Amino acid sequence: MVELRHSSSIGPRATSSPMKRDGESSPLFSDNHPDDDHDRHSSKERDRPFWYNNIHSLCPFFNDDARVSPYNSRISLCIIFVIVLATLISAFSIVNRWNAPYLCKKDGIVLHCPHVKEGSSLWENPYSSTTSWKPCAERRDGVISDLPSENETNGYLFIHAEGGLNQQRIAICNAVAVAKILNATLILPVLKQDQIWKDQTKFEDIFDVDHFIDYLKDDVRIVRDIPEWFTDKSELFTSIRRTVKNIPKYAPAQFYIDNVLPRIKEKKIMALKPFVDRLGYDNVPQEINRLRCRVNYHALKFLPEIEQMAELLASRMRNRTGSSNPYMALHLRFEKGMVGLSFCDFVGSREEKAIMAEYRKKEWPRRYKNGSHLWQLALQKRKEGRCPLEPGEVAVILRAMGYPKETQIYVASGQVYGGHNRMAPLRNMFPNLVTKEELATKEELVGFRKHVTSLAALDFLVCLKSDVFVMTHGGNFAKLIIGARRYMGHRQKSIKPDKGLMSKSFGDPYMGWASFVEDVVVTHQTRTGLPEETFPNYDLWENPLTPC
Repeated sequence: MVELRHSSSIGPRATSSPMKRDGESSPLFSDNHPDDDHDRHSSKERDRPFWYNNIHSLCPFFNDDARVSPYNSRISLCIIFVIVLATLISAFSIVNRWNAPYLCKKDGIVLHCPHVKEGSSLWENPYSSTTSWKPCAERRDGVISDLPSENETNGYLFIHAEGGLNQQRIAICNAVAVAKILNATLILPVLKQDQIWKDQTKFEDIFDVDHFIDYLKDDVRIVRDIPEWFTDKSELFTSIRRTVKNIPKYAPAQFYIDNVLPRIKEKKIMALKPFVDRLGYDNVPQEINRLRCRVNYHALKFLPEIEQMAELLASRMRNRTGSSNPYMALHLRFEKGMVGLSFCDFVGSREEKAIMAEYRKKEWPRRYKNGSHLWQLALQKRKEGRCPLEPGEVAVILRAMGYPKETQIYVASGQVYGGHNRMAPLRNMFPNLVTKEELATKEELVGFRKHVTSLAALDFLVCLKSDVFVMTHGGNFAKLIIGARRYMGHRQKSIKPDKGLMSKSFGDPYMGWASFVEDVVVTHQTRTGLPEETFPNYDLWENPLTPC
């Protein structure tokens, strides 16, 4: 059998050893000559694309040899799949990073903002950091409303909006939101007389009622007055049966559903008292927060005469140099009441401090006590940044930021505690300092003096229209301005000084001007109203970013 196989395979010539090659063929190899085989492979390699050898070196399992096992091929396919998948994920991540909206994030008390290539500007935030976020709380036309008629709602809701103009504004926004939560008809809120200003302003003396009701007609039913069938109007806010008084601060939406809705269904008309900060932010549905923004930024419009006068004042601010110029609005909170209530210590003579101590003792006796603890309290509050900035301190900070002496500044403020002497450092560094009383004639303002809130509305609008807004202390006025400027696109600068850090710098006798300037610039480059992430219990009025 062996001889027959050999003879059929290789012909008459056979060798004693099958592996012997001396020019003769072996039954284990092809009849082709080795040189011919080499030439064939060389020709095949010449015909392959240039990238074939590179892939072959990376993935040796891919070759032409049919003897390679299927197992190795499967391994190669898996490797290629993993590489392609990783490439796709990386590309997707890079694209997402390029297209991600600009957003500053907090790390403790430090705010970290993405880097932009644009250089810093005194008058506006970088363009590339302000194009990601657009307002989305406006009314959508063409939407069919499923709102029930006035008689088909669960009842009527009535509130007194307490405090100053801006606190009243927030109360009105919250009242609309609560009426939506309860599916109730809202009676036009009454602006309660302010205990400080003794102002008797009505809703229609400040706001455009027709626009307010019409703009919200698809969201909430709003009526101008208490229904005629309810004869005893004095019973509201005086009768326990008609008033809900146990509403906690920043209450969730569910609280109103569980505790207020049953009483409205039973009595058909209920009043809420008090109603200052009685609705939370992150414990209500997003559409309710969006509705509050719709009320604040679109439905609540001042009367046309207030809007026109504010536009005139802003125009005069922009043309004070004879040509178009930017202007800064400064909300200076240094009235006697604010200084006294802060219980902070300020520069002044012994006589001035003694008068202030008597004032505090009279107005806030429980907090004053015997006065022995007030010095330590004042130091602690200043260290924590809870004291109003003095006019002189504001001036130094603004000069360190780079604003020149020629800067046009509109001052929104009450009567500054200390008068001209206290304002002197600010006026010396920035002589182009004006108020509405200096921009307008007495005749132009006489119609607005009937209501203190009308004058406050003028300040609000001129500050809102400014190129740069600077606050010096907290409060509803400043946070509503900052929030509105953020809502409009974050382009306008809204500077919020870091009073805690500034107090350390002001108190350091060894800090030179150059070091102080560096501290101010670095600290405040992210405190200009840029898009900022929200956090638990954040303030919707100062940062309406996410829902609105």
